Amino acid sequence: MEILGSGPRIVLVHGSGGNSGWPAQQPLAARWTLVMPTRSGYAPNPPLERIDFDEQAKELLEILQPGDHVVGHSYGGVVSLLAASWAELRSLTVLEPPAFGVAAGHPAVRALVEELAPLWPTDRGPEAFLRRFVEAVGVLGPYDLPSPLPPDVEASVRAMMVERPPWEAEIPVERLAAAPFTKLVVSGAHSAAFDAVCDALEDGLSAERVVLPGAGHSIPRAPGFTERLEEFLATT
Repeated sequence: MEILGSGPRIVLVHGSGGNSGWPAQQPLAARWTLVMPTRSGYAPNPPLERIDFDEQAKELLEILQPGDHVVGHSYGGVVSLLAASWAELRSLTVLEPPAFGVAAGHPAVRALVEELAPLWPTDRGPEAFLRRFVEAVGVLGPYDLPSPLPPDVEASVRAMMVERPPWEAEIPVERLAAAPFTKLVVSGAHSAAFDAVCDALEDGLSAERVVLPGAGHSIPRAPGFTERLEEFLATT
């Protein structure tokens, strides 16, 4: 786990693909303490045969302190939603969490789950898995996939390949809605499925909502995200 800066704590929970160190958010360390755990199963942690969002929510709870701000991206957003329902937070921000169960009836959500479902379990190699995953989830612009994958990228992809499908998560919407901390939901204006999930979370949690185009599903890289996040955190 990496910790940078000083001030109120922001716990940044990475998505599938590993902990990149949240480079675009590191300037916040001038005013905030950035706590960046690496989820179990991702290097430098030992690999796991299966990664489960429920177990990782319990692990996140062991890290959280009363008054923390939590920011969860993608699969890390699912983990954050589950952990936050039992935590004493100052705020919760989720960035396009694949919590597809909260909008299971939406046609775009059903279509994306049907597209993603064959990936787990898979007999594809890491390169084929990553290419298919990226095409389905949404990355703007050409995605240059090195072949063979660098060892660190391959290790992260192998972790993705054993993650429990996130649409199996049962998000405790009512418990989260009743929690006193403020909530922010961020989407990237690139996917009707993720828009539907974020709409459902906005309504169900009485959350603030921000739409930041320009980076697809990679919301931490979206233009203006870091500034908008700090603005939200400073008002909680």
